[in-house]
Amino acid sequence: MNQQLAGYAPTPVAARMENHGRAMLKVAMASGQELFARTGSMVAYEGFIQYEPNPPAIRQLASQWVTGEGAPLMKCSGDGLLYLADYGADVVVINLDNDAISVNGTNLLACDAHLQFGVERVKGLAKFTGQGLWNVQIGGTGWVALTSRGTPVVVDCGRGEDETYVDPDALVAWSPTLKVKGKRSFKASSLIGRGSGEAYQMAFSGQGIVVVQPSEDSTDRLRARG
Repeated sequence: MNQQLAGYAPTPVAARMENHGRAMLKVAMASGQELFARTGSMVAYEGFIQYEPNPPAIRQLASQWVTGEGAPLMKCSGDGLLYLADYGADVVVINLDNDAISVNGTNLLACDAHLQFGVERVKGLAKFTGQGLWNVQIGGTGWVALTSRGTPVVVDCGRGEDETYVDPDALVAWSPTLKVKGKRSFKASSLIGRGSGEAYQMAFSGQGIVVVQPSEDSTDRLRARG
């Protein structure tokens, strides 16, 4: 191999899911370990891997999704190495250990198919958005990969008494154990939240983490259920 390209070669497998660079996910596929991945995210694979778009489990879940909240997923199965990406977005890999995380549907890149997941209402925001906001909660023991438009910051909300405030359009994921409420800003509203269209933020408190991306998604990911 050309020495100039040697540094980009595949690395030995160290885990079920891991980063290959900043913006690519490498998944070690094996028989019986099926994967749900964002449709169209496959950029390369080695071995024998099959793809099933819109599998029954996803069709059932999709009936609860509202436009802008969910993401079309495919089921991947087989043996080999699978590489996934989403238009150059940063990839964040999480290994759940009998735990759960609440994720914006458009930030979900892949997850183990045996994990439990479903749509949940984000409590505490109905009075700000009319009918509330909805997210996808994933729980159990297994691997999850998220995307972020730029290098994210992971805020530990348990370090102090102060609440953590986030623009909804910059939110990637959070611990479902956190308490969530809305806060409307009446003063200087034009300076807060360029992408939200409204001057309100999500306030988090309790023990857990919040993942925030440095780019406000303009697709209105957190949409009121209508």
